[in-house]
Amino acid sequence: MTLRLSDVTGLLDGWYPPSTAESWDAVGLVCGDPDQPVGKVLLAVDPAPAVVAEAVEWGADLVVVHHPLLLTAVHGVAATSPKGRAVHRLTRAGTALFTAHTNADLPADGVNESLARAVGIVDPQVLEASPGALPALDKLVVYVPHEHADAVRDALTGAGAGVRGDYDGCTFTSAGEGRFRPLDGARPAVGRVGEAEVVAEARVETVLPRHLRGRVVAAMKAAHPYEEVAYDVLELASVPGEQTPSRGHGRVGRLASPTTLRGFAEQVAAALPGTAHGVRVAGDPDRPVETVVVGSGAGDYLLDTVLGTDADVYLTSDLRHHRAGEFLEHGGPALVDVAHWAAEWTWLPVVEAKLRAAVAVAGDTVETRVSEVVTDPWTFRTDHPRSRP
Repeated sequence: MTLRLSDVTGLLDGWYPPSTAESWDAVGLVCGDPDQPVGKVLLAVDPAPAVVAEAVEWGADLVVVHHPLLLTAVHGVAATSPKGRAVHRLTRAGTALFTAHTNADLPADGVNESLARAVGIVDPQVLEASPGALPALDKLVVYVPHEHADAVRDALTGAGAGVRGDYDGCTFTSAGEGRFRPLDGARPAVGRVGEAEVVAEARVETVLPRHLRGRVVAAMKAAHPYEEVAYDVLELASVPGEQTPSRGHGRVGRLASPTTLRGFAEQVAAALPGTAHGVRVAGDPDRPVETVVVGSGAGDYLLDTVLGTDADVYLTSDLRHHRAGEFLEHGGPALVDVAHWAAEWTWLPVVEAKLRAAVAVAGDTVETRVSEVVTDPWTFRTDHPRSRP
């Protein structure tokens, strides 16, 4: 069988549906004949001149890129502009160009998940589910004196718990007895040190998005009258029709082995291709790191969401001075900032492997190459001999 361009783009559209791209985005086939045969596929982050040159020199029939060549509307592609020259050079060589951008960011085996796995996160979970998708859920159960139950319920729902579909404020309360004895050193809100106490308590239950666990538990404890709060946090299993979402912004999960912030930064540097940008870190180098959030591309937009998690560090790109500084003032996760290009490059080997496997199953063959041309715009850096303001 002869592999056609339409066969390859069909696979890509199936994995990364163009209908899921942002409304402002420009994805899909940029140039090329759907009926043309494809024997060589080059994968790259940017359709930069150096990548176009590599594709033509290698004899690629198709270039798959993450960033669009023509993101904004144009009225022509004359060879008088860099983008026009790219189209002309590709067309003359018979090389097609295909873009998967925001539609490739969110799904399983997409850019966010590829970055998470590359830096060592085990079983990464969606941080912020796409609209219409159910987030991974926890159930929180807490025991509180009846007269304080309303305050605790309000704190839970105010922190984001108790939302189910088109309903909010969802909780369940049942009555029971709490038994305890304060020991020396305790400062009980109810009862006396050394004496057994029985208190009429309410068992309050609610569900919450897993990424809000830290925020919800903190709000509950702040509203609870007890010095030591009795509560459970249970991770809810997925069931048919309500699976943990596989599509959404960012990923969160634990590392296979806990490390320090310095150790994690070194792990990131080893996992990503090198750039002049390097790996920038904000935080105590000796801070323990186990739970990590990643956000591919420019990650400012996820900072507020990350602050509500119990993650130890947030790995992303293109963080701005003021947003990063304000984030750190809250005492939340540390920050690791890497080159935009390097973070998203981690997706290329993933989609390459998917493509080779799918083509082999169909009985076809294709030669692939992941471009190692660094298209990050920054080309070098210098280090000052002493610190300067």
